[in-house]
Amino acid sequence: MSHVGVPRGTARKRRSLALLTTGVLTLPVLAGCSSDDSGTASAVVPQDVAVAARSTVAVGSTATWAIDAMPTTLNTFQADADSSTTRITGALLPTLFPLDAQGRPQLNPDYLESAKVVEREPRQVVLYRLNQQAVWSDGREIGASDFVAQWRALNGKDSAYWTARNAGYERIEKIERGADDLEVRVTFAKPYADWRSLFSPLYPKEVTGTPNAFNDGARTTLKATAGPFRLRGVDTKTGQVALDRNPRWWGSPAKLDTLVFRAVKPQDRTQALTEGKVDVADVDAATAHRIVQAGRDEGGNGQPLAQGPGSGTGPAAALRSWAVAHGSDEEAAAAAQEAREKNRAAAEAHAAEQGRLRAYVVRKALEPAYTQLALNGESGPLADDRVRRAVARALNRQELADTVLKPLGLPAAPLGSHVALVGQPGYKDSSGALGGHDTEEARALLADAGWTREGAVKKPDGTKAGSEAGKKGTKDKDTAAGEDGKADPSEKADKAGEGKTGKTGKTGDGKTGDGKTGDGKADDGKAGHAAHRHEREPAADDGLYIVGDDNKPGDSRASGSTSRILAPATTAAFHSAALLRQAGHLAGTVTSVDAPAEAAAQDERPGGATGAYAPAGTAAPAQAPDARRGPLGKDGKALTLRFVLPSGPGSEALRAVGDKISAMLDSIGIGTSVTKVADDSYFQDHIASGDYDLALYSWPATAYPATDDRPIFAKPVPATDGSLLVEQNYTRVGTDHIDQLFDQAVAELDEGAARDLMKQADARIWAAAGSIPLYQRPQLVATNRKLANVGAFGFGTPRYQDIGFKKPQAAGAPANKKK
Repeated sequence: MSHVGVPRGTARKRRSLALLTTGVLTLPVLAGCSSDDSGTASAVVPQDVAVAARSTVAVGSTATWAIDAMPTTLNTFQADADSSTTRITGALLPTLFPLDAQGRPQLNPDYLESAKVVEREPRQVVLYRLNQQAVWSDGREIGASDFVAQWRALNGKDSAYWTARNAGYERIEKIERGADDLEVRVTFAKPYADWRSLFSPLYPKEVTGTPNAFNDGARTTLKATAGPFRLRGVDTKTGQVALDRNPRWWGSPAKLDTLVFRAVKPQDRTQALTEGKVDVADVDAATAHRIVQAGRDEGGNGQPLAQGPGSGTGPAAALRSWAVAHGSDEEAAAAAQEAREKNRAAAEAHAAEQGRLRAYVVRKALEPAYTQLALNGESGPLADDRVRRAVARALNRQELADTVLKPLGLPAAPLGSHVALVGQPGYKDSSGALGGHDTEEARALLADAGWTREGAVKKPDGTKAGSEAGKKGTKDKDTAAGEDGKADPSEKADKAGEGKTGKTGKTGDGKTGDGKTGDGKADDGKAGHAAHRHEREPAADDGLYIVGDDNKPGDSRASGSTSRILAPATTAAFHSAALLRQAGHLAGTVTSVDAPAEAAAQDERPGGATGAYAPAGTAAPAQAPDARRGPLGKDGKALTLRFVLPSGPGSEALRAVGDKISAMLDSIGIGTSVTKVADDSYFQDHIASGDYDLALYSWPATAYPATDDRPIFAKPVPATDGSLLVEQNYTRVGTDHIDQLFDQAVAELDEGAARDLMKQADARIWAAAGSIPLYQRPQLVATNRKLANVGAFGFGTPRYQDIGFKKPQAAGAPANKKK
């Protein structure tokens, strides 16, 4: 399944995330109950971990955890750091404020006795009181000098440090020793609400003290650590990173003697599990399905397995095969006997694999990430905010969520926020600022923007369609909504600009790909969709077809549109490097939770929220029922959007969802030119560079949205060399007001007030219609049944010292036996 890994390029290394994927897997729904701050309870699955008391966990042994690839660096602050870097360093280095299951930072008593804001005026001052037992593995105490060295390395003032992120550190004015060696006093030049995000992980000053040590010294080794484990070694030949129990660890000692991280490509995970080479592995839907079936279906009493080779052969077919194999036609009998022997061998091998898979259980939780439809507002028809809104209003997000989630038995509901997930304290459904699914309003918006059925056949009169018309249509157009979900007439739509991003890095975790949800085509309910699809000759344009356009396929980008290099902001380098690690596997499915009741109420209102559709008095163009699906156009040019999707073997489900969206747009007269591109170029050559109109990819959620989400939604700005700085805003849609709200939130030390500001920003992001969240994703993790305190952690930070194998009596307890 195709994925895009997306750690933020700002305050901290984020876990590798993925593109939207789907799969057919029926797993029991694991539901908990939590509520957002609006008081609406929602079924969520914050995490699914094999929790066990430390007294029931044995001391000793080795556990092996699958990672996507060997880390290229152990310095999480460098651009090529990835999810493997984060996973490994989490067991080796201090995390001052790990996250709980709801994504809330919690003080870590292993490192801190206390940490709090002690002064607000004239400067914000945070006083850290360190655990007096906290020492590096070389025996030196953790102290103020380590904080100072990390601040100087990451504050951006010394370009000799090759850093990928410095958000927050640049706001620090000074760091001092407090009343004694256990106190660290941090004074901020500017207020910083997300101060808990800093100094995690904390490196020893030997790593951050000089540019050479920072740039090269921590890439392949860490001489000093301060976690429950210490680094034994990195073996690139075997693809393993081995950690040993840290003898100087002052907290609860690690249960495991050794924790090994082994590089296993996503497509090789099933084999690694059946061979017993790993104990913990993120898996796709197909592998999870096999594990679940292995636990249910043992093929006993001489009965064949219910799935696998030969499982689809009925009694009649089996009898015919036996008859041919023992018949008088010697040639046919020999062929039948050979086929039966091959099937028998395959079935036996499959049964043996299933037997070994019974040693594992699938842990499932909501992953802190959401899948979105991205609309590129750089140029072309989508530069007009009315067209973007029309696209958004045409989407039946509930149907998309149902398509992906119902086959999994998971709660299906569209996500209502860009800045928080359901269950987080700051969650609020702000989608009403844009409005719900309404094809009539979508048609009215398009009509107001000048796109009509008549325009598709009218000869050009000198006015270009596409980008130039779109630009005229968007001038001084309002795209923002206020706190109450209504349009803010004081704010004008900001054109995101043109061009391509510059430096990017890799994304991907490899490919998996057995979990299919369909045949990749739109459902039959979207009448006329298939009839409007035109395949180009593969030799001429492989992988391109048009939906909703009866004319021959053409370039969906507007005529006269130009592209310029978009130089990413400095803080975007880290994010871009990780985001390019696409075609991964982390979750073969996606998931969501019930949306707040207020969202349903908003959707019931005709037309949704004020300001999210055409001006009052603009009616949808009159059309006969049988003509509703005709293509729209302007000045003889059809309204066709370029929809870019990955073409890899693990992306079938992604393409199926894309076809659903194409059918929805076709129903209001928008054609989609679907271009399937190689997985390894999907992000770098298309998303980051702006070479698309529509695309599907995922963003991670965060405990610190004011810091982490700002570069994703920041208004692109011109650089001195004429290029455009887009940071991580790959939709190129932003406004000054959104930027101002983020700036206010990150400086607001009152948590409640900061959350309110983020909700206001989210409403304006919805109204701008550059990013349309669809649903949350799940996290599927295969774990050894005997392994405790590990699984699908969701937002939560693992406690590596508690992971271990259950004692025999605990492992054999009724609660742990296979059902």
